[in-house]
Amino acid sequence: MRERVASTTGALAVILGAGIGTANAAGKPAAAAAAKEVPLDAADAAHAADAPGAAHAANAPGAAHAANAPGAMTLPAPSGHYQVGVTNLHLRDTKRTDPWLPDGRPRELMVSLWYPATHTAGHPAAPYLEPAAAAHYLASRGLPPNAVTLPTTAGHTGAPVDGKAGKLPVVLYSTGRGSDRATGTALAQDLASRGYLVVTLDDTHDDGEVQFPGGRLEVATMPPVTPASRIISVRAADTRFVIDQLDAIARGHNPDVEHAPLPHGLSHAVDMDRIGMFGASLGGAVVPEAMHVDSRIRAGANLDGQFFGPAKTRDLKRPFLLFSSQHHNRNDDSSWSTFWQHLHGERFDLKLQGAEHLSFMDYEELLPQMAGPLGYSSAQLVQMLGTIAPDRAIEIQRVYLAAFFDKELRKHHSDLLDGPSRHYPEIKFIR
Repeated sequence: MRERVASTTGALAVILGAGIGTANAAGKPAAAAAAKEVPLDAADAAHAADAPGAAHAANAPGAAHAANAPGAMTLPAPSGHYQVGVTNLHLRDTKRTDPWLPDGRPRELMVSLWYPATHTAGHPAAPYLEPAAAAHYLASRGLPPNAVTLPTTAGHTGAPVDGKAGKLPVVLYSTGRGSDRATGTALAQDLASRGYLVVTLDDTHDDGEVQFPGGRLEVATMPPVTPASRIISVRAADTRFVIDQLDAIARGHNPDVEHAPLPHGLSHAVDMDRIGMFGASLGGAVVPEAMHVDSRIRAGANLDGQFFGPAKTRDLKRPFLLFSSQHHNRNDDSSWSTFWQHLHGERFDLKLQGAEHLSFMDYEELLPQMAGPLGYSSAQLVQMLGTIAPDRAIEIQRVYLAAFFDKELRKHHSDLLDGPSRHYPEIKFIR
């Protein structure tokens, strides 16, 4: 289990050509720091360094020849009826200090808001990462600027909210340890195209890089052996703070530190009575803790993340979706089994057959597009991503995640959640 959980960062190390941790993190080599994308408690941290792929990622054949990378990478287009808008918010919590800095600075966050948009002409498509973050993303892993061309998203920056979508249920997203909020883009922009307001959260000084307005870049400073329960607690507090800021927007205020204009129609569109949350990897473990911290979150979903900390042993009476890869469910993860016993609302346990841990983030789609310049074989991709085709994996996740939130936040019943579907035979219900 330790190896499976740790493998996320090992594969991230592969995609980036080195490690996800900063090169000077705790004086450890990048590849060693990378092996803790989903950290274990301190006593188990040493085992994470054996993650498949991490040890040899920096020496991947072809990594030194990344200048021959193919054209721009892509993500699947959203499948909903609406065009997509996106805006970034710079938020500052003056009531908390940053737990990962020694100087007592207030906690600062960057979040992206994805929503159904209209009149998108003249509003450029947003980049996958902002320029300074993208440059650091490559340079800190030893890759030249032209090694890869990151995708352009489907989100049109600052486009007006489409009033035809009505009040927008809110869904928040928390990503894996060390990963940027961008790694949930494929799912976030799809939910937005279906009429949701999706908020993706960066975790400053936990994520590898976070770009703030003016090009200011904050990188990871969190100690690499920080217990997962501590990280989860910080992220849950971040989540509650962000929900408070959404409430401020709904009341006509602008919480952005620089008071950057909000998209037209946003304040009238935020539905504070219908809020859900999902997360991938460690971000999935954040969800129940955030639900305990903030009762406004009415439904939650965990995409293949092991649970840590006290949340897994607390009763939860709100709907929850467990969505796992092919070798992971509550029958072989005691944290999932324990958590399941404490779920007293509607609950689902789904397995995506043919998928691996990384299949639940954008790496499912992006890593195969980088296999050539990084010199990775089909067998290595299967080890990291499983046998399911990338587009199919993302399609299934989109459909079932939307079905869950449609049911719990919109009260729209979906037959998909009743049992196996002939349209999606890859989904197995764990009873």
